[in-house]
Amino acid sequence: MSTIVKAAAIGGGVIGAGWVARLLLNGIDVSIFDPDPEASRKVAEVMKGARRAYKQMVPGGLPKEGKLTFAKTIAEAVADADFIQESVPERLDLKHKVLAEIDLHAPANAIVGSSTSGIKPSDMQVAMKKHPERLVVGHPFNPVYLLPIVEIVGGAQTFPEAIEVAKEIYASIGMKPVVIRKEIEAFVGDRLLEAAWREALWLIKDGICTVEELDDIMRYGFGLRWAQMGMFQVYRIAGGEAGMRHFMAQFGPCLQWPWTKLTNVPEFNDELVDLIAGQSDDQSQKWSIRELEKIRDDNLVAIMDALSKQNKGKGWGAGALHKSYTKQLADLASMKTKTSAAAAKAKASKPVKKAVKKTAGKKG
Repeated sequence: MSTIVKAAAIGGGVIGAGWVARLLLNGIDVSIFDPDPEASRKVAEVMKGARRAYKQMVPGGLPKEGKLTFAKTIAEAVADADFIQESVPERLDLKHKVLAEIDLHAPANAIVGSSTSGIKPSDMQVAMKKHPERLVVGHPFNPVYLLPIVEIVGGAQTFPEAIEVAKEIYASIGMKPVVIRKEIEAFVGDRLLEAAWREALWLIKDGICTVEELDDIMRYGFGLRWAQMGMFQVYRIAGGEAGMRHFMAQFGPCLQWPWTKLTNVPEFNDELVDLIAGQSDDQSQKWSIRELEKIRDDNLVAIMDALSKQNKGKGWGAGALHKSYTKQLADLASMKTKTSAAAAKAKASKPVKKAVKKTAGKKG
């Protein structure tokens, strides 16, 4: 089983900081590089929220937190790392520049994961002249420290062994790695989200509903189903005793009807932005972003905790992984406590042994 001894994070935005939080809370030392002068403050804010969520997940205590170091250069950050996660903005020219520097200075056996939301790894690894074979896409979802899914995508030059090692590494920090079978832009998760987002924009633009009404339809309806079963398993149930074949026979013809506008996109102009941003303000401006993050994290922990108790206590879906992950964290915390206690006992016993020897010598 491949595990991480020392990690490097390149980029400390929302996603990069989320990776830092997950790694540190698993007891792994992280060296981070981000030229943003506000990087330290932003990472600290994410860490604050992540610590709060993890204390709810593992109330009995967490492993000793890894040490965070802010490096002055990419070379310094990756120098002795065995795992590197790149999370810089979605610009191919910037990815090329950063990955080339990582490749130049990182140990040859280090796995490099990119958090890109849609750029194909083959298009990125051309900039890596030494070891392009160790690059994979490791695409997470926000918040990275709580949501376990990570899409792994290999490029034309990626070795199969690198994909296997990446799977083991991500799994070792409580994630659910899914290897995407064919290299495509935006992979699977963002393909689905993009389709829903396009349709949502039309529904708002055409005045069919507001952003709050659309969110309510999702969170009070199929969003709850998706939280514990995926699309196809839910639809299998909808087919009744005949299962998926009956569902497809019943609803398949609907795909030919002009219900959606998925092949079209509304003009992304100031009018549309103002409409959606204004409705979003009406929906959520009573909470700050930090308050919304806390609400989101509390909800996610509660949902995963509830799912962990299902299936006769074995857990279901994300709940089964949550059950295993929280036990892993608790076991690491227990090992830390036992090691500290043993070290303290050994330290305390040394002067006693010396005193005994001195006394014995006097008696002689």
